[in-house]
Amino acid sequence: MTCYVVWDAEITDRPGLEPYVAAVSDTIAKHGGRYLARAGTTRLIEGGPQPKTIVILEFPDAAAVDRWYKSPEYQKILPHRLRNSTGRLFTVDGVKVA
Repeated sequence: MTCYVVWDAEITDRPGLEPYVAAVSDTIAKHGGRYLARAGTTRLIEGGPQPKTIVILEFPDAAAVDRWYKSPEYQKILPHRLRNSTGRLFTVDGVKVA
């Protein structure tokens, strides 16, 4: 079943995040993932607070997400994201097609 990764983030140091931004796409593709949304404009419809930066990735399944996140390539660049942003990274299972 398709699995989505959502990053709800506030970038605290854009220049410090650049090494992550430059390298992350290759790690995603290597594990069968792709971008569905990448820091586009957000529009709050209900609730709050206003989202800052939203990234949505699609992977074939949760196992692919785990392989990506735990991969040496991703773990090498992850400290750049953690030092230069705050927020949440979580998964959402896709809808099972009947």
